[in-house]
Amino acid sequence: MKRALIIVGTLAVVISITYNQRESIVTRIMERGLESRMGAGHIATLKDGLHLALCGAGGPLPAANASGPCVAVVAGEQFFVVDAGTNGVRNLSRMGYQPGNLHAVFLTHFHSDHIDGLGELGTIRWAGGDNVAPLPVYGPEGVGRIVDGFNLAYAQDFTYRNAHHGDSVTPLSAAGLQAMPFTKPAIGELRTVYEHDGLKVEALAVDHSPVEPAVGYRFSYAGRSLLITGDTAKLANIEQFAQGVDLLVHDVLAPNLVKMMHDAATKNGNAIMAKITHDIPDYHASPVEAAETARDARVGHLLYYHIVPPLLFPGQQALFLNGAEDIFEEYTIGKDGVSFSLPAESKEIIKTHSGL
Repeated sequence: MKRALIIVGTLAVVISITYNQRESIVTRIMERGLESRMGAGHIATLKDGLHLALCGAGGPLPAANASGPCVAVVAGEQFFVVDAGTNGVRNLSRMGYQPGNLHAVFLTHFHSDHIDGLGELGTIRWAGGDNVAPLPVYGPEGVGRIVDGFNLAYAQDFTYRNAHHGDSVTPLSAAGLQAMPFTKPAIGELRTVYEHDGLKVEALAVDHSPVEPAVGYRFSYAGRSLLITGDTAKLANIEQFAQGVDLLVHDVLAPNLVKMMHDAATKNGNAIMAKITHDIPDYHASPVEAAETARDARVGHLLYYHIVPPLLFPGQQALFLNGAEDIFEEYTIGKDGVSFSLPAESKEIIKTHSGL
């Protein structure tokens, strides 16, 4: 009894001291957090190799752990983003990536959920980094219209920030985006769209009809490789150019779950949602189809992303996979913050984070 009273008394003293010093404790925690955020960032801690992180694992439907499509890729000291969906740039900051260090963006196609974060991404990169030119945005023909639209929409913002912060922080020469268009390659061809410091980025044709043009990207660096499909139906062209890649990041839609949504919409007289859920399965691969591509291409690991519909309930993952786990066992269902490292000149595939 005496011992219990001593323990309770000690706890009371500790709680009292902590409460009385709460402001100084919070201040120290905040100072350390800010020092970390203002420092060199996560990229400086990475070993040489290819690294990938999902800054957005979802599609157009809202989900707590699956923001709009966004994939961060680091090759050596070079930092890129493939697609710029909603909340992606904020997730980058949460994961320790400094948007100011971003080299370029690669767009797979021009659906709204893949481009709607471009304005914020360009602005934070501009105001948060020491850059002398706008953010390069690579994409198939038509990317110029996207870039021109965002630059026009943000034109007043450019002048406000420059007037407030001056050329040392927000030089007008670096404001906004710069289009870097290329012609979509034919089926059976790769087109090199970026090559620098040992990194090669190649575009390949995918099938997201009626959306045209639509491409995926293959990154090769230091003996490692990864391929990001963007939105697509299952396609032999992807299997061809994914042969032997270390990491395949494949768009997926679960048709069985979408059918459940369709049936519910029909039952409740929601004609618009019934039409949407009827239309979308034919231009996305299913988890089973993506697993078949991964198996036949003999990839090292399969990462499902652009998860449709969102996985919100316990047990939903089994329904989502629908047997895909038996076709290809080395897989990860994407969430915001999932990340992988592919060390240079090795065979290792290391999952470094399971999510935010």
